[in-house]
Amino acid sequence: MRRTVAPRVPGTLRSCRLTACLIATAALLPPLLILPASGADDTGDQRLQNAFTDAAREFHVPRSVLMSVSYMQSRWDTHPGTPSVAGGYGPMHLLDAGGGRGPAPAPGPRAPDGSRADPPAATAFTSGGHAVQPANLERAARLIRVPAGQLRTDAVANVRGGAALLAAAQRHLGKPLSTDPEDWWQAVERFPGTRDVTTAATYADDVFGLIRRGAHRTTAEGQEVTLPASPGVRAHPGPPAAPRPKNVECPPELSCDWLAAPYEEIDEDGDYGNHDLADRPRDQRIEYIVIHDTESTLPNMFQTVQDPTEASWHYSVRSSDGHITQHVRTKDEAWHSGSKFVNARSIGVEHEGFLAHPGTWYTEQMYRSSARLVRFLAKKYGVPMDRQHIFGHDNVPAPTADSIPEMHEDPGPFWDWRHYFDLLGAPLKATAGPDSPMVMILPDYATHKPRYTGCQGDGRRCQPHGSSAVRLYTRPDENAPLIQDPGRRPDGESSTEDVSDLGSRVSTGQTFAVADRSGEWTAIWYQGHKAWFKNPAAHPTAVGASGRMVTPKQGLDEIPAFGRALPEEEAYPEGVEEEDESPLPYTIRAGQRYVTQSGVGGSYVDRSTFSDVPQPVVLGHERYYEIQLGHRLAYVRANDVDLLDTHGTR
Repeated sequence: MRRTVAPRVPGTLRSCRLTACLIATAALLPPLLILPASGADDTGDQRLQNAFTDAAREFHVPRSVLMSVSYMQSRWDTHPGTPSVAGGYGPMHLLDAGGGRGPAPAPGPRAPDGSRADPPAATAFTSGGHAVQPANLERAARLIRVPAGQLRTDAVANVRGGAALLAAAQRHLGKPLSTDPEDWWQAVERFPGTRDVTTAATYADDVFGLIRRGAHRTTAEGQEVTLPASPGVRAHPGPPAAPRPKNVECPPELSCDWLAAPYEEIDEDGDYGNHDLADRPRDQRIEYIVIHDTESTLPNMFQTVQDPTEASWHYSVRSSDGHITQHVRTKDEAWHSGSKFVNARSIGVEHEGFLAHPGTWYTEQMYRSSARLVRFLAKKYGVPMDRQHIFGHDNVPAPTADSIPEMHEDPGPFWDWRHYFDLLGAPLKATAGPDSPMVMILPDYATHKPRYTGCQGDGRRCQPHGSSAVRLYTRPDENAPLIQDPGRRPDGESSTEDVSDLGSRVSTGQTFAVADRSGEWTAIWYQGHKAWFKNPAAHPTAVGASGRMVTPKQGLDEIPAFGRALPEEEAYPEGVEEEDESPLPYTIRAGQRYVTQSGVGGSYVDRSTFSDVPQPVVLGHERYYEIQLGHRLAYVRANDVDLLDTHGTR
């Protein structure tokens, strides 16, 4: 969520500043180790596959159980020597209690007197009178009699340690080391050390669902891993509904807590924080869900969201187990995106993580909990599950031209959008042939590893890592200059390969109109210019797409683009001052085309005063189209454009 500049908020509330928070967090970040991944360049490498087979045989654990648990922990990626945000290592995501930052309980909601109560306790697991422990790296090391450090860097030892923990849990439950996967349900529930029965049952349900379906993946380290399908394995009853505070809006299969963001005055001048009362969707449709990362550990973010002088968001998702905490009711407007226009129409979801530290990887449990939450919210509010409605903080359009340099970059190029939309049940895929006049950006995340610098803050090259982003050039040549963003760098400085520089990047799932093709290269219309990216047929970074595009009406040489869709002057009632338009510094010229997936009406809410009731929403009659202008979205007036389909038909 917070890379360099805090989001602006209504009124005269001072800007959110998290310097102290970030300094405290920096000390916790692990060093970014650059270790050679075993078999990283060997096509068809089977060493990890063999490790699962050997460990399953050694510890008498069904291989399907061991492999599926590992997939749910890490998607079989090794991340050699680098822990997740939660402090978990290797393909089994074994938590290092000594050196890692294991899961911490969410603080409870703030009471009226300012004190904080403990959150409602979900039913916790116990076995033999002892609380269930997470998949602990040190305990695994003792069970297989190797140094704990070996399990951090050696994938084979890590898998053996995970198998030993599963076998130990099965024996502790008084159950035999059976060859039947169905006999291992309870041991699987307990493996990640989840604190409540609902989350644990959901985890086990995912594990056994994968066993039934099977899976195949080439990991980030180049390992070919296949889990054969076992459709005969029976499903267990669904997870029980978790007890939860009445304010929480969450799907029943997730365990969620409530930690309120305060709505209160902060000084005698009328400044207030840290969100606005609304009555959505009755007064304003919810059209977007914005994905953030915290750029901090979750305990620090919980302190931030309870501070009325800071920003706010609707939900936080914990890295270690995907636990969700809600802070603002979805009917109300949180201050999370840097754009009041987007805030009024969106729900903000924060994820514990760091965009510039691919080593502190986003965990599979976090991805899955987040996807369940977003799918629930999208269905509830009718939000289309595409990349013009479910997008990152880095895709939020700047509301005004002068605010562009202040907009944020999270969740960054290492967020796996392709996997995330698979989990949403809305997979990103080709919807037209390779010669279509539209393309969807869709590189293979594991093998697509563009160069980045600045992960360690010193300009050095980042360690190679899978990425959702594709870089753009001024010509079909990797030695050509990068595309420039005059809004982001108004001083004329060039775009760079820095991990936080969005000036010459597009992202997985975004769709663009094709401007040209040349051999292995494709050009798209991007912020008023042709932007080229390499797109070889053997390893495509984009696929054919179908849909609608806009182009300036005949007779118009150029049209403006905006960062928000405001009502026309006549729509403002007496006593509400008209908001000034601020066209973005990008020009859409005759003949250019941009993809649109929805039309929107102009709206404005003057929420700059503290009030017991929501402020009225000013609704305009003029229509706009939301377009994929560049890395960020934008809006054009419907009266300025013609609407085209992929055949060029109006």
